[in-house]
Amino acid sequence: MKFSNFLFPASMDPGKDQQVIDETLREAHLCDELGMEMLWLAEHHFDGICAYVDPVTFAAALAASTKQIHIGFAVAQMSLHHPIRMAEQMALIDNISKGRLVVGLGRGTAYNIYDYQGYGIDPAEAYERLIEAEELMIKAWTTENLEHDGKFWKLRLPLLRPRPYTKPHPFMIRACASEAAMLDMARAGRPFLMNIQTNEVTRQRMDLYRKTMRESGFDEKTIARNVDDTWVWRNIFVAETDAEAERLALDAFRTQQEFRQAMRKKVYEEQGLLLKQESGPVARNQVQHSLLCGSPETVCEAIAEIDEIGVGGLILVFRLGPMPYEVAANSIRLFMSKVAPQFRPKAP
Repeated sequence: MKFSNFLFPASMDPGKDQQVIDETLREAHLCDELGMEMLWLAEHHFDGICAYVDPVTFAAALAASTKQIHIGFAVAQMSLHHPIRMAEQMALIDNISKGRLVVGLGRGTAYNIYDYQGYGIDPAEAYERLIEAEELMIKAWTTENLEHDGKFWKLRLPLLRPRPYTKPHPFMIRACASEAAMLDMARAGRPFLMNIQTNEVTRQRMDLYRKTMRESGFDEKTIARNVDDTWVWRNIFVAETDAEAERLALDAFRTQQEFRQAMRKKVYEEQGLLLKQESGPVARNQVQHSLLCGSPETVCEAIAEIDEIGVGGLILVFRLGPMPYEVAANSIRLFMSKVAPQFRPKAP
C-alpha cells in the first residue's frame, strides 16, 4: 500500500494565511525528506478551508523545492480552469518535477456554490466542462495544429509548448464521489480517487470496480495496475498512545468539520442557495469512518482493514483544522517511522 499526505490546511483567520501557507510548505518538505510517496493538493476558494487556494501555483512551488515525492491534485476543479492554460501549466510543472506530477481532475465542488459564483460559472455545466476540458488537454499534449469546436471552447493552436516531460502526457486520474462515476472509470479502464466512505462502502465499490472492468474486457494485469493506481481518502492522527491521540485530534477534527460547513451555511442563510442537501449521516463527518486515530499499533490495525479490501493507496489528511504545525509534524514522523514500514514489502 502507498501512503500520501493530502495537504488540506485550514486558515481560520485571514491574517494567518501566510503563516499557514509557509507551514504547509514545511509539511510538504518533511514528507519528501521522510520518503512518503505522494502529496495531494486541494482546490477551494473564498473561505479559508484550503489556505493556498490554487493547487497549480502551489504544485509549481513544490515541484521546484522537493526532490523525490510525487505531487498530485485531489482535485483541480476543471469547471474553473481554461483547458489550454491548464495543459500548458501541467506541462511546465511536469518538466520542473521531472515527471512527478499526477493530474487529478474533478468537475468541481459538490458542496460550495460560492466557488462557482466567484468565477461566474453555472454549476450545472460543471460535469460537461470537465469532460470537454479533459479531452482538450490530452489533444493539446499529443497533437499539432489542434482545432476544436466544442460546447464551451472553440479554438485552434499550432503546438502546445512546453512539450510534456512524461510521454505521451502526464498521468491523469479523476475523482469519483458517486458509484456511477466510479463505474464510468471502470468501463474506461482508468483508476480513480475515492472520497471518504465507510470501509463497507469502500469494499463494495472496489469489488464492483474490479467486476465491471472484467465485464468490460480488461485482463487481470490491467485491472491490478488500475487498482494499484486507485487511492481512497481518510483523515489520520498518530500519537504514542490512544489517549494522547484522542486528546490532540478529536476536537481539531470536529472544529475542521464545522469550519468547512460554516460558509455553506452562511450563503444559504443569506441567499437561500445550496448545491447539495445532505440527508442522514455522512461518512466524512463521522469520526469512526473518517478518522484513523490512535497509537501506531491502533492505526496499523485500522489501515490493515483497508489494505485487506485492496486499494492502491491512502490519501491521508494529517493536519486537522486548527491543529498546530508541530503537532501534525510529530504525527507524520510517528506514522513514517512506526506505521508505514509495516505495509512495505519485506526484504527477502
